[in-house]
Amino acid sequence: MSSCRVLAAACVAAGLVPFAAAAESTIKIGFPMPLSGPAAVYGGPITKGAEMAVQEINAKGGVLGRKLELLERDSKASADEAVRVARELIIKDNVDFLVGTLTSAEAPAVSTIAKENKIVFIAPAAKTVQLTSAKNLHPYIFRLASNTDIDGSSGAAIIAEWKDVKRVATIAPDYAYGRDAVAAFVDYMKKARPDIEIVDQQWPKLGQSDFTAFITAQMASRPDAIFCDVFGGDFVTLAKQAGPLGYFKAVNNRLVDGGEVGTTDVAQALGADYPYGIWADAYDPVIWPEGEPPEHKAFVEKLKAFTKEKYASGWAIMGYSAVVALADGIKKAGSTNSDKVAAALLGLSFDTPVGKRTFNAKSHETAMGEFWGQMVKDEHFPFALMKGPKYVAQGPFTN
Repeated sequence: MSSCRVLAAACVAAGLVPFAAAAESTIKIGFPMPLSGPAAVYGGPITKGAEMAVQEINAKGGVLGRKLELLERDSKASADEAVRVARELIIKDNVDFLVGTLTSAEAPAVSTIAKENKIVFIAPAAKTVQLTSAKNLHPYIFRLASNTDIDGSSGAAIIAEWKDVKRVATIAPDYAYGRDAVAAFVDYMKKARPDIEIVDQQWPKLGQSDFTAFITAQMASRPDAIFCDVFGGDFVTLAKQAGPLGYFKAVNNRLVDGGEVGTTDVAQALGADYPYGIWADAYDPVIWPEGEPPEHKAFVEKLKAFTKEKYASGWAIMGYSAVVALADGIKKAGSTNSDKVAAALLGLSFDTPVGKRTFNAKSHETAMGEFWGQMVKDEHFPFALMKGPKYVAQGPFTN
C-alpha cells in the first residue's frame, strides 16, 4: 500500500478528514441581507440573484475546483443585527468572504467588522458615500452599487430640464443614505439651476409606517417638483398614503425618486396604486421596449425559471453580479486568502447581464450608474413600466 493511502486510511481510522476531502470543502460566503420587514422588497430578490449565481458557478465546477456555499442571514435592515450576524458568520461559521447588506446603516457597520477580521466584503446595494470615503476605506471593502453622489446628480439632471420648475422639495429617510443623497442633490442643483429654491425638506425615519404628517407638510410648501429617495417597502407605504391626498397630482407627477422604485419589485407591490408619471431608476429595468442586450434577455429567462415567477425582479441582478465579481476575484487570485483576493479585485473587470463593470483601484467602487425613465402604464402588464430606460452613469454636474 502506498504511503498516501496509508496516511488516508490512518486519517479515517482516527476520525479525521482525509486531505482529498479537505480539498473539496466549500468556499463559504456569508450573506447578511434584510429578508423580513419593508426592506425585504429588495433584500429577498437580491438574495435570489446570489443563489442563482452560486448555482450556475457550481454547475460549471465551482471556483478553484471548489463549490461555493451561500450562508444567508436576515439582517432585518438593522445595523446592530447586521453586525451580530456578520460576527457569527465569521467566528462560528468560518466564512471565507462576506457579500450583502442592503441599507447604508448596515453596510458601514459590517465594513468595520470586515476590516477587523481582514475579510473581503462586497456591498451590492448600499449607496452612502461614507462607505468608501477616505476615512472609511480599507483594503477589504468593495462596493458594487451606485452611490449617493450619483443619485443626487442624476436626480438634479432630470429636474433641471424642467424649465418651469422654480420651487423644489425633498423627502428622504433620516439616516446616511437619505441625508447624503439629498445633500448631493442640492449641491448639484445649485450648479445646474441656481434659480431653483429648495422650499421644504422632510425626513421620515427608515421603516416609517405613517407618512401623513410629512405629506401634508410638504404639500403646504407648494413645490413645483419633488426629489424623493424613499425606497422599498417604505415607498410602497408612502405612495398608498400620498395618492389619495393628492400629493403626486399637486406636482403634476413631477417627482424624481432615486431609490430604485422603478424596479418591477416595487411596481408589482403597488399595482394600480403606482403613481404613474413619476421618474424613477433601477439597476435592471427587466422589461425593455427595444435594444435589450441578448445577455440580459438570457439572464431574465434564467431568473424567471429559477424563481418560478412570471416576471423577473429588478434587484436580483445585484446579488447575482456581486457573487460573479467575487468568484472572478478568487480565480484571479488563485486563492481564497482575503488579502490576495482583495488585491485581485482592484481594477478587476467583470461581466454583468447589462454590461461590463470594473472595481476602481483607488475607490474600490464600480461607479455603477442606473437606468432612469418615466414610469408609465402598459396594457400588456398589470404594473408600471419604465418608458425608454436610459443608462445614466453620472450626472452632468458631477465635476
